[in-house]
Amino acid sequence: MKASERRECWGLLLMDFKTYVDQACRAAEEFVNIYYETMDKRRRALIRLYLDKATLIWNGNVVTGLEALNNFFEMLPSSEFQVNMLDCQPVHEQATQAQTTVLVVTSGTVKFDGNKQHFFNQTFLLTAQSTPNNTVWKIASDCFRFQDWASS
Repeated sequence: MKASERRECWGLLLMDFKTYVDQACRAAEEFVNIYYETMDKRRRALIRLYLDKATLIWNGNVVTGLEALNNFFEMLPSSEFQVNMLDCQPVHEQATQAQTTVLVVTSGTVKFDGNKQHFFNQTFLLTAQSTPNNTVWKIASDCFRFQDWASS
C-alpha cells in the first residue's frame, strides 16, 4: 500500500470514528436530559431507564436489580438537579462483546428537599437496546458521588 493510500484509509477511519463519537455524544445528551428530568419530576418511572440487572453505586452503597433500585429511589427526597458538565465516549466493541456502549460522565449540583445543595459527579455505562423501530439506551451501571460530602 502506498503512503497516499495509507493516509486516505487512515482519514476514512478517523472520519468514521468521529461520526461514531458524534452519535454517542448526541445519544448521551438526550439521555442525560431524560434521566435528570425523570429523576426530578417522574421518579417512579426512573427504573425504566435501567437494565434488569443494573447496578447503582450511590456514595459507596451498592444497589442491584430493578426492585432494589425502585425501593432506593422511592426513599430519596424530592430533588432538583442541575447538570453543569457532560462528557461521553463510545466504549470499544472489543471491550463489550460487540454491544454498542457509551460511557457518560456528568457533574453539577443537586438539592434534595430539606438538605443543602451538594456538588455531584455521576458516571453511567449505557448500552443500546435495539428494537425493529428504534434504539433505546439503558443503564447497565451507574455510579453517583457527592463531591462535597467530607465538608458537610
